[in-house]
Amino acid sequence: MRKLTISPKFAIYVAGGVLCACIDIGLMQLLVLAKFNAVAAASAGFVAGLLVNFAFHAKVTFNSVTSMGTFARFMCLVAINYLITIMMVSATQHLFGMPILGKLLSLPVVAINGFFVSKLWIYK
Repeated sequence: MRKLTISPKFAIYVAGGVLCACIDIGLMQLLVLAKFNAVAAASAGFVAGLLVNFAFHAKVTFNSVTSMGTFARFMCLVAINYLITIMMVSATQHLFGMPILGKLLSLPVVAINGFFVSKLWIYK
């Protein structure tokens, strides 16, 4: 039987993702509790999380020198992940009245997408 191993880089990526998710979800939830629109709250959380995400993964996970090109590629990924997040938040808001459910369900989707795109295209 084959032993499942997790690469150190992926473990660091996940740790950074957890940090960013806490910032993202925490801010979103605070804004929702303060009666902000669910999409606006999700957007604010997303932006805060992505700024920490870029800095953490550029310097810690991938030990990369950042440039405008790196940031531009990162922003392409952000746009795609943002659309995925907002679609899932809007869908769960509409279906269940629970925007946080969409946010939580979107996290593994955007995390997996983000790791592979970052490794293969952004911070290569």
